[in-house]
Amino acid sequence: MIKHALIFLSIFCLTAAHSQAQSFELNKNESTVTYTLTHLLHVVDATSKDVAYHIDGNAAAKKINGVTAQVDVTTFDSGNSNRDSHAMEVVDAITYPYTTFSSTSVTQLGDSLHITGKLTFHGITGDITMLGKAIWTEHRLEVQGNFVLSLTAYKVERPSLLMVPVNDDLHFALKAVFNIK
Repeated sequence: MIKHALIFLSIFCLTAAHSQAQSFELNKNESTVTYTLTHLLHVVDATSKDVAYHIDGNAAAKKINGVTAQVDVTTFDSGNSNRDSHAMEVVDAITYPYTTFSSTSVTQLGDSLHITGKLTFHGITGDITMLGKAIWTEHRLEVQGNFVLSLTAYKVERPSLLMVPVNDDLHFALKAVFNIK
């Protein structure tokens, strides 16, 4: 009887360890972050495909416990190199080359996500909330989300065109794709 209990316990521990051992590998080819900047006369979208996302979670339970991200601000591309160069000047990219995020709380209800955390941008750390969704398949996790930050809250001088400054809200949309091993 004890022998059967030990065999069962060993199989249970191996099965539990295997379900926890799955790792999330970022698929850099499909992962992006895009910002949208709005001016009275036009809207600018710029995308970086060079963003490092990391998920702490349990694939078997389809649960995300924590998220971190980092992007080099010089990797955003709006399709206009002059505009991108000016954006790098405005955010002082030489002094503050990276924007980072680390979650403090992840709430998941079905596929819906509510992630709060600390964003460091332009040398200032502030609280942000991202709303999004997690799309799980057997071998893949895709996280999509959106958040907004205030340029003035992060002490970024709002660029102007024809003496009219851009809107203060900078909108972000992200897509993080992970292969589940």
